[in-house]
Order: sequence, then C-alpha cells, then structure tokens
Amino acid sequence: QCRPPPSEAARTAMAAEDGSSDEERSRVLAAVQSDGCALRHASKAMRSDREIVLEAVRQDGSALQYACDALRSDRGFVLDAVLLDANALQHAATELTADRELVLAAVEQDGLFLQDAAPELRADREVVLAAVQQTWDALPYASEELKADRRVVIAAMHKLRRARVRFVSHSL
Repeated sequence: QCRPPPSEAARTAMAAEDGSSDEERSRVLAAVQSDGCALRHASKAMRSDREIVLEAVRQDGSALQYACDALRSDRGFVLDAVLLDANALQHAATELTADRELVLAAVEQDGLFLQDAAPELRADREVVLAAVQQTWDALPYASEELKADRRVVIAAMHKLRRARVRFVSHSL
C-alpha cells in the first residue's frame, strides 16, 4: 500500500495546474521519483502521462491505482507496469486479471499474486507451477484439481523444503 499522503505544501505544489505544463510535468516527475504514490495528487493530465505513471509504478506498484482508467485498462501498459512491480496487477482493470501473460509475469515475481488471478488461471498448470516455484504459499490459491496435481505439489514442497533449510544451522 502507498505511504501516507505528503504534506499540504507538497499536495498544493503537485495539484497546481496554473504553471506551464513542462514545469508541472517536471514537478510531478520529481515527486513520483521519490514517492510513487504522490501520483494521487497529480492532475488528470499527469495521471494520464505514460512516462510519469511508469515512473510512479517503478517506485511503488500500487501507484497504478492513481493512473487514469485508460492506462489501467491498457494491456501493453499494464504489462510494462507489472514487469516493473508485480503489485501493479492489483490495480489494473479487473478484466486484466484473466490475462495469462500478465498474471504469469506477476506470479513469477511473487507467487502470492495467484490469489488475484481469475479462476481459470488458478486452474492453469503453468501459471500455478510458476507461482509455487516462486513461493510454496501460493498453493492454497490453486484450483482444487491442481492442489491434487503431483507435479504442482512436489514443486511447492521443494520450495517449502528450501525455505525451511535456510533456518537450519550450518554446523549440522
């Protein structure tokens, strides 16, 4: 989730639309480079600017929620955002949670994004395998059929075993 909002002075500076658009763009770009969620205080024009929104997402994937609807619905744009930060998928247009390539890109970064995937993707063996190979904790979000799939369960258990071994003393 995004951090608390910036100070009143920062909000006022970012929301100002009376300066030249180049000045506003520079001001907003600088703000989102330090805090992606500062995008929430930008003008509509700035929340529609692909470069500014991607920079915000680079800092914090959840900043995508402040982008204009057109960008949040643009498959190519959302894929770029998800490749920067898988958290962006949670704020994309709902229909994109059924996009196999987007979900696969997200679960390869963080398998727990399987929980946000459309049901048909939670039943997709390749997507689920990618998720459980990233973290065994993704297994509960798989379809019932894949929870009983030997290859999927073995992949999850392998990841679990590796996770548990890291807590064992090296002297053993």
